[in-house]
Amino acid sequence: MLLLDYQNVLIESLLKDRFSGAAPASIDQVVSDFDGVTFHISTPESKTRIQISLAIKCFAELVQYGAQSVLEREYGPYIVAPESGYDFSIVVDLEDLPAEQDARDDLIRRISLLKRNAMAAPFEQAFDEFKALSEEASKYSSEQAPQGVREGGEVRAIHYREEEAIYIKASHDRVTVIFSTIFREETDRIFGKVFLQEFVDARRRAIQNAPQVLFRNDPPLELQNVPGLPASGSGEVGYITFVLFPRHLTQQRREEVISHIQTFRDYFHYHIKASKAYIHSRMRSRTADFLQVLRRARPEEQEQKERKTASGRAFRAQG
Repeated sequence: MLLLDYQNVLIESLLKDRFSGAAPASIDQVVSDFDGVTFHISTPESKTRIQISLAIKCFAELVQYGAQSVLEREYGPYIVAPESGYDFSIVVDLEDLPAEQDARDDLIRRISLLKRNAMAAPFEQAFDEFKALSEEASKYSSEQAPQGVREGGEVRAIHYREEEAIYIKASHDRVTVIFSTIFREETDRIFGKVFLQEFVDARRRAIQNAPQVLFRNDPPLELQNVPGLPASGSGEVGYITFVLFPRHLTQQRREEVISHIQTFRDYFHYHIKASKAYIHSRMRSRTADFLQVLRRARPEEQEQKERKTASGRAFRAQG
């Protein structure tokens, strides 16, 4: 199966070209990414100053969960006032790049991960809350722990798509990540259930360290008091739950876990569509084979032979 890139490949390739010493040129390019995210790469002031702007639907929610501090940590000296119509902007001066090649490559990597880093804020906040709750819970037995520790933290909602959201809830022993997703067609729901069952079976067969994966059409218990949930009566809405245990939340694995889980929705729907396309191509190929068999089985027209009666008259009859 294809693993989607975490970074924006177009931004990465453009910056590599400009950072490698290519002649400065004017840029005015709009780049689309998954989940309706839009980038604008331009040179509004001079050809040597490249501005990269980000527009993301849920930016206000991300700021609420600490996105501004994460972006300042990653892009501090490059941050400028947001471009009109966009939520966040940075400017890179080609005449003031780091001297070492490794530092330049790291800068390219961080800029190409702009969407990933903005979306990482609520996950980092939830992981930090898990650590605090875990340390607090270790002071008590399971019966004596305060109610706030037993119930866990708040549910962080990120409405990153129309009618779809990511919900993150930290507890003292886990972090739960829930994706709500819309299945527009009945076949998508069938493919989705088969696909998710593979996650469950793989964990049971060989990858015991993988997160637990659950799927249901009604909201999980963690979302009972969350307002504005989409109606689930039509069966179009599905809730996919990932349970991240302490082994997934160590400091060494945090960055990789956040990157992987962010791309799940795109990965999930991409492979549903790819599976449907593959099956349709196989059906067309099989139909062509059947038509060829039918053409070969069609009886050829029988030749008409000329015969004569006893009196010498001729007539044609099929032999």
